[in-house]
Amino acid sequence: MKQPGTIAARLVAAACIVLTVGAATAHPTHAEPIVTTRATGTFDVKLTPQPSDTPAEGSPLGRMKIDKQFHGDLEGTSKGEMLTAGTAIKNSAAYVAVERVTGTLHGRKGTFALHHTGIMNRGQPSLTITVVPDSGTGELTGIAGTMSIDITNGNHSYVFEYTLTPP
Repeated sequence: MKQPGTIAARLVAAACIVLTVGAATAHPTHAEPIVTTRATGTFDVKLTPQPSDTPAEGSPLGRMKIDKQFHGDLEGTSKGEMLTAGTAIKNSAAYVAVERVTGTLHGRKGTFALHHTGIMNRGQPSLTITVVPDSGTGELTGIAGTMSIDITNGNHSYVFEYTLTPP
């Protein structure tokens, strides 16, 4: 007589083996190590307020068009959109944005998208800028990474840590 649960346990084990083998064959390993590269430079940005159809009460919401010109290791332009939320507390706000960058990064031409999440909590800033997965095109296909920005005396600069792997 078979013990209760034995068949179920064998089915679970078999499923785990199939999933493990399938995962191993679905994502081949690359012979070359993935190297993170750092790009630095400056950028000019123009933010253009756009009409908003949100009610005026509560936290004020805004929408802006983004136009950037990158200089340095990244030479190119970007266009995007930003959504903002303010509060009644001074130095507290948030924004999200998505922009598409078109240009040359360390000699490689293509495009990729960046996603921003910015929060200011009573003067304490937090900013995350990440490459949208699988957004790279041309010689930038397979790009992944994060960007940080610094604004000093009205001047904007970036540090872009990225990897490029074959698709």
